[in-house]
Amino acid sequence: MKNTTTKQDVNTISRLDYFNQFNLVEPFLAFIGFTLFACLFIACFFSLNYYHQVLVFHGFTWFGATNEGLGLLDEGGDHCDIYDGKWVWDDNYPLYESPDCPFIDSGFRCLENGRSDSFYTKWRWQPRACNLPRFNATKMLEKLRNRRIAFIGDSIGRNQWESLLCMLSSAIPNKDSIYEVNGNPITKHKGFLVFRFAHYNCMVEYYRAPFLVAQGSAPSGAPKGVKMALRLDRMDRTQQQWVGADVMVFNTGHWWSHDKTTNRKLSSMILEFQSLYSFNLITEL
Repeated sequence: MKNTTTKQDVNTISRLDYFNQFNLVEPFLAFIGFTLFACLFIACFFSLNYYHQVLVFHGFTWFGATNEGLGLLDEGGDHCDIYDGKWVWDDNYPLYESPDCPFIDSGFRCLENGRSDSFYTKWRWQPRACNLPRFNATKMLEKLRNRRIAFIGDSIGRNQWESLLCMLSSAIPNKDSIYEVNGNPITKHKGFLVFRFAHYNCMVEYYRAPFLVAQGSAPSGAPKGVKMALRLDRMDRTQQQWVGADVMVFNTGHWWSHDKTTNRKLSSMILEFQSLYSFNLITEL
């Protein structure tokens, strides 16, 4: 048979042989396979509902892990350092569901406003040397019977105050028996709110006082541009309302920053400062 292979065919075959020697198909398929496997693995990892294990700073730990040691209320438990510990997952949390609590500002309703995950509600604080007792709304209401607990500070304290309202109200079937004494709605404001639990005659109060101390006009001789000054010798104007509360929770640290003071043209000058007076006023209340 006559060989009809042309010079062009020979050149084409030679180029194919040249590329075939690199065997590019198998590495490419391997790369595609590895990529698909990696994507599947990552997707599976993030689709876990955080019910089996969680990566924390100290490594992997099992959800709901607790110390089998001393309870804070046990004999000797008062020596436990509750500040030395870490956050652990607890599937028994949260202590309340926000849709069931009418005492949350609409702007603070994360789930109702579109947040898709609820993982952030499942963490509780676990001291290293002891166990904290689980919150019991009925017991706390009994402890607060005929008493007042007041939160004084900024929006962080407000969030804590609203959470406590919800935690305590979870033990009250009739939510109408919990009401703001002045009839004010639980919305953002610049004053205060006082909620009464009628069955226990206890008050859970919030007073907005970001600095805790009084704000006044700039003193004579203040640097140019300073519009206001913090009076460290005087408590916030709301003090007359929360003085006498049985329990007080203060929060102010977030406001003593460069952004909240210098940038807002607040004087850093100390006016008639009496440290002992200010300290005693807070600690003796």
